[in-house]
Amino acid sequence: MPSQDVPQIVIERLPFYLRGLEHMANRGQRVVSSQTLGEWVGVSAAQIRKDLSYFGEFGKQGLGYEVTYLRDQLRLILHADRDWRLILVGAGALGSALVNYLVAGQWQYHIVAVFDSDPAKHGKRMRDLYVQPMSELEGVVEAQDIDLAILAVPADAAQQVADDLVRCGVRGMLNYAPIRLNVPQGVHCAEIDPIARLQGITYFL
Repeated sequence: MPSQDVPQIVIERLPFYLRGLEHMANRGQRVVSSQTLGEWVGVSAAQIRKDLSYFGEFGKQGLGYEVTYLRDQLRLILHADRDWRLILVGAGALGSALVNYLVAGQWQYHIVAVFDSDPAKHGKRMRDLYVQPMSELEGVVEAQDIDLAILAVPADAAQQVADDLVRCGVRGMLNYAPIRLNVPQGVHCAEIDPIARLQGITYFL
């Protein structure tokens, strides 16, 4: 079980550390200092060391971190060392883009089913998948042991979709709807709201 003592912001930084390490490993780099890794990610060397200390000792003072070892350890911590099957709810333009992105990227996250409430979209082909009605959601989640879902639905439908996913046993959601979802304890939800991000940027312009 993940430690409850690790701050959420630390967990959110780990994928960026992993991305930097994967880039370095692909270039053949063997060792990296906390200073260099921090510069790549955009945080201080002290922050790197503090964040990693929640999970153990990975480097040697004066020598830095072995790139492939730290990369593999972060994969284990983030459970990114295995393939994940997930479902997508919402077969509109955003849903199509997400299917194409995840398929083309060769990630370890694989969309295995797409659902939509609009009968006009049922049977529509998206890559090698076909859009299914929401009535088939529970059966697919159970049959394929699905833990993850992406929501690409309008804001006024997102909470009901989230409730349906929770009822079916989904434990993690990535929500693109511009609304914060209410989910029970033990279900983890992350929101991606491009407009809110843009508003945070335009404040400074």
